[in-house]
Amino acid sequence: MPETPFIIDGVALARRIKDETAAAVRALREEGHPVCLDAVMVGDPATGSIYARSQQTRCEEVGIHYRLHTLPAAATDAEVRELLHRLNEDPSVTGILLNLPLPDGIDTPAVQYYIDPYKDVEGVNPANIGLLFYGGPIIAPCTALAVMEILKAANRPARGLNAVVVGQGAIAGRPVSLFLLHEMATVTCCHVATRDLKAHTRQADLLVVAVGKPGLIGADHVKEGAIVIDVGINTITDADGRRRVVGDVDFESVRQKVSVITPVPGGVGPVTVAILLRSAVDAARKQLAAPRRLG
Repeated sequence: MPETPFIIDGVALARRIKDETAAAVRALREEGHPVCLDAVMVGDPATGSIYARSQQTRCEEVGIHYRLHTLPAAATDAEVRELLHRLNEDPSVTGILLNLPLPDGIDTPAVQYYIDPYKDVEGVNPANIGLLFYGGPIIAPCTALAVMEILKAANRPARGLNAVVVGQGAIAGRPVSLFLLHEMATVTCCHVATRDLKAHTRQADLLVVAVGKPGLIGADHVKEGAIVIDVGINTITDADGRRRVVGDVDFESVRQKVSVITPVPGGVGPVTVAILLRSAVDAARKQLAAPRRLG
C-alpha cells in the first residue's frame, strides 16, 4: 500500500496550461489573428450574468476576447439556430460556447449540431463526438481532455492498464472511454445498469468516476496502488448547514489505498476550464488551416 499518494494539484496544472495558452494567444494576435470566444446564453439573465462574468474573466486572463449573446427563455429552436448561424458565418468569431442547460422545449443535441465543428470549443457537436470514435476529433470534449492531461502530468501512461470508467455521459464518461481505448488501455464501462460495481472497480489499475453522486466510491471499491480520477462535482450540505463541494469519490478513505488521486475541488475542474481556453486557441488555428468546414 502506498504511504504517500500523489495528489494531483489541478490548480497548478491549470496555471501551466493557461500560461501556455496565453503565449499562443499573443502569437496569434501578433500575426493578425485574434482569438475571440462568443458565448450564447438562453434563459435566466441573472444566472447568465454570473456565468458570463466568470467566463469573461477567465478569457481575459489569457488574452481571449469574450462576447456574450443572450436570448430570452422563451426563445425557439429556430431563434437559437439563427444566432448560431450568424456566429458560424462571422470570421471574427473563432470559438462558440453554448451554455447549458437550455430551456425546456429546445432540442439540445440538435442545436449543438448546428455549431460549426471548427468553432465548437467544448467539443460537443455530434460531429466532433463521432470523429472521436476514429481518434481524430477536430476539437474533443474538454473534460475528457482534462482527464488525459492529468494522466500525462502524473506520468502514468494508459497503455496496458486495466481501466474502469464509471459513468457513461456524453461529455465525460464515453469520451474518456474512447480516449483510453485509443491509448491501448483495456477499458470496462460501468453505468446505472452495472450489477456489481465493486467487482469491476476493484480490478481497476485506473479508475475514472464521472457520475454526479457524492461519495459513490469508497475505499472498498478500489485496489491498492490504483490511479483514481474523480470527475464528479457535487454540492452537499453538512449537518451544521454549511455547504461544500465534494466529488464522487470518498477522498479521505480512498487516498489511503491509491498511488494517484485527484481532489475535489482542485482537481479535474480547474484543468477542464484551462483546457477550454486552450481549445479556443486550437479552434482558431484550425480555422486558419482548414480549407472547408464540416456540418
